[in-house]
Amino acid sequence: MIARRLIFAAALTLCAADPIADRVTRKIDAIESGKSKPGTVYIFTVAELNAWARAKIPTIVPQGFRQPKLELGSNSAVGYALIDFLKLRQGAGIETNWLLGKLIQGEKPVKVNAQIKSANGRATVHLSRVEIGGLAVSGATLDFLIKTFFMPLYPNAKIDEPFELEYGMDRIEATPAEARVYIKK
Repeated sequence: MIARRLIFAAALTLCAADPIADRVTRKIDAIESGKSKPGTVYIFTVAELNAWARAKIPTIVPQGFRQPKLELGSNSAVGYALIDFLKLRQGAGIETNWLLGKLIQGEKPVKVNAQIKSANGRATVHLSRVEIGGLAVSGATLDFLIKTFFMPLYPNAKIDEPFELEYGMDRIEATPAEARVYIKK
C-alpha cells in the first residue's frame, strides 16, 4: 500500500515537472539574485513563458484561473485565460456580497491586451483592451475590475504609471517570438 502511494506520488511529480517551465524559473531566479553580469540579456521565448504560466499560476491563484496563454507582439502582449471572478475573490479570502457574486460567478474567457514601455530602469504597462466573454470593457468598469480583482492579488502592481525595474534590469523588450530582459551595463 505504501509503495503504491509512493509510486503514484512520484508519477504525479514527474508529470507535473515541466523542464521548460523550470528553465524559466532558473532565469528568473538568476535575475532576482541580483548577481547577473552587467550587460546580460535573458531571453524568454513564448513557449517558455506559456509553460511557466501553466506551472506557476496555479500556485499563485489556486482557483478561478485556468488555461493561461500569452502571445507577444512588438513591446506588447495579449494574455488569455478562463476566469471565474467569484472564485478568484474567494481564493484571495475576500468576501463578496450576494448581488455582486451572482453577477460575476461562472467561468468566462478573458483577453487582455497590454503595451509595455521600458527604458533606463523604468517601465510602464498600459492596458489597451480588455475583453470578458467577448465584450470589451473600458473606463470605470475596467477600473472597478482592476481594483476589485487584480489589485487584491497584486497590491504593488502598477498599471498606467511608471515603476522602477528591480534587480538591475535596464529594460524589457518584446517581439512576437520572445521577451528580452536587459541587465544594466
